[in-house]
Amino acid sequence: MYEYACAAQFIGSIVHWPLVSVKCKHFKLNYDYSPSNTNELMTNEPMNATVLMIRPVKFGFNEQTAGSNAFQQPGIEQQNVQAEALKEFDTLVAILRDNGVEVIVIDDTPEPHTPDSIFPNNWVSFHENGQVFLYPMQAENRRLERRNDVVEQLKDRFSISEIDDLSYFEKEHKFLEGTGSMVLDRQHKIAYASISPRTDKEVMAVFCEKSGYRPVEFHAFDQHGKAIYHTNVLMCMGEKFVVICMDSVTDSEERELLVDSFNITGKEIVEITMAQMNAFAGNMLELKNDAGGHLLVMSASAYHSLKQQQIDRLEKYCKLVYADLNTIETNGGGSARCMIAEVNLPHRN
Repeated sequence: MYEYACAAQFIGSIVHWPLVSVKCKHFKLNYDYSPSNTNELMTNEPMNATVLMIRPVKFGFNEQTAGSNAFQQPGIEQQNVQAEALKEFDTLVAILRDNGVEVIVIDDTPEPHTPDSIFPNNWVSFHENGQVFLYPMQAENRRLERRNDVVEQLKDRFSISEIDDLSYFEKEHKFLEGTGSMVLDRQHKIAYASISPRTDKEVMAVFCEKSGYRPVEFHAFDQHGKAIYHTNVLMCMGEKFVVICMDSVTDSEERELLVDSFNITGKEIVEITMAQMNAFAGNMLELKNDAGGHLLVMSASAYHSLKQQQIDRLEKYCKLVYADLNTIETNGGGSARCMIAEVNLPHRN
């Protein structure tokens, strides 16, 4: 387990570049984050123009996840949910492809029944060094989403050096649901995580040890004081910005740690309100397309919740693209980011 007395100690542990004195809001940091030093902060894990999405066959409201996911809305008529979700899925895939993103679509299987299979980023993540991580899931029917055949299909085009399967933690009732539980700053190898019933510190420490990421752990709560189930509904990490609902982070020291980490890694902080978070404005994902352009992918509800000033700030860095995902959001409690697993693996020669 990594422990830091303050943000300065944490930041000092992640940087190894020539140091000069810089004053930050709460204390003095010995790092020169000037434009000329930007490249020195970067790692070799860039954003990718290839993503994986799982096409649903029996999407629906998952009773097993509703206890910890306050974004699910119970009582919705289920008769046409699969058909509507399929339309939303196919529309988002088409929008991504039209904007130059390569989308690998793999169909879900009718059996076993996996109502949340549309959210693959919770069970798998892919990394530039060839690592693949499989994650422990809280709901028993979500554990059935892990599919070796999906990983095997990717081997035809991508190099996989090792598969780190953390699902054994399920026997200990400890969970880490992929890039739902963690929001990864892939440039700087930092894993941000809001601790919740689905995000365990011990599993997080093992992931960080195996992947070379550094953890930044905090706690976030909704307007009713309930722990937010996944970090990626309150926070989106871009290459040059971060979107975050700071109102959900109630501990002042944890807010300070987050702000100082964002500042030292050169992120413009775009704050969203609790109401915007509830409209999935934190559940966005920045992607690069095949022309090297930057896209910020989100749902229509997320986009329409944003103020013009927020849109203007984000459009400095990305083209904003969105799709109507209302059926998926209300039944699944997840949105655009949850539907996309970035394939950051190296290509085969």
